[in-house]
Amino acid sequence: MEKRSKGFKSLGRGLEALFDDGPKIKDGEEIRDIKLDDIRPNPYQPRKNFDDKGLQELAESIKENGVFQPIIVRKSVEGYELIAGERRFRASKIAGKETIPGIVRDFDEAKMMEVAILENLQREDLTPLEEAQAYETLQKNLGLTQEDVSKRLGKSRPYIANYLRLLTLPPKTKRLLQYGKLSMGQARTLLGLKDKSQIDSLAKKVADEGTTVRRLELLVNKINTKSQEKSRKVTNKSKFIAASENKLSDKFGTKVNISSSNRGNGHLSISFKSTEELNRILDVLGIDLDKE
Repeated sequence: MEKRSKGFKSLGRGLEALFDDGPKIKDGEEIRDIKLDDIRPNPYQPRKNFDDKGLQELAESIKENGVFQPIIVRKSVEGYELIAGERRFRASKIAGKETIPGIVRDFDEAKMMEVAILENLQREDLTPLEEAQAYETLQKNLGLTQEDVSKRLGKSRPYIANYLRLLTLPPKTKRLLQYGKLSMGQARTLLGLKDKSQIDSLAKKVADEGTTVRRLELLVNKINTKSQEKSRKVTNKSKFIAASENKLSDKFGTKVNISSSNRGNGHLSISFKSTEELNRILDVLGIDLDKE
């Protein structure tokens, strides 16, 4: 493995900024030429889809000029695991390169995951769904609450919560969001539907017709109003109980049912369709089972 000089750091700020999409090189670190075949992709990479055209353009640039910003890897049992710089890694393979400049850092599993996610979040080119999955990964693998994640990333808790709510969308609607058929605003508005079983059909209609967020908000309100009127016809719930159900449904982003008997006993149920949705509800309630 050939050792390289630290000449990358002598680049002008304009050129360095142009290619600087990874962690900064620390003083005293050694840049090496690492065989591409010895590197395994990062299992915690939040981006699931890479733009083929963009990778091809980067590959052509690498053929002509080489890689200006080294990738970051860590030593593994066999070869290396990629920590940051997957676009450069993929594009170098497309360009037919055998090696790539890299820096070896001694990261444990948790740090490797955190750096991979933070690097991609800073690039701001993740899809809304990928960004939501990145926040969920930080929560689950590092044992963080929404508040912890918001402080760590310098974002508000409502911002984090809004993205995590996207993970409660049904699979078909998630696919529309992932591939850009739905916007973040449209997806969030769809979550306002009281009857979650209607989300997929309405999402397809929105994607096909290009419905604006404002128009969708009016449509969701109209559907919810009809559902509430229908519900009032088949139940004898008081206005207080019905209003309480609506407020709780809005808070938890899922169906809430309150029932009571003539004896004064009551029952409250909160619906959820997956473990992820249950964890989100517990987080809204401020319940952290790991700390019990």
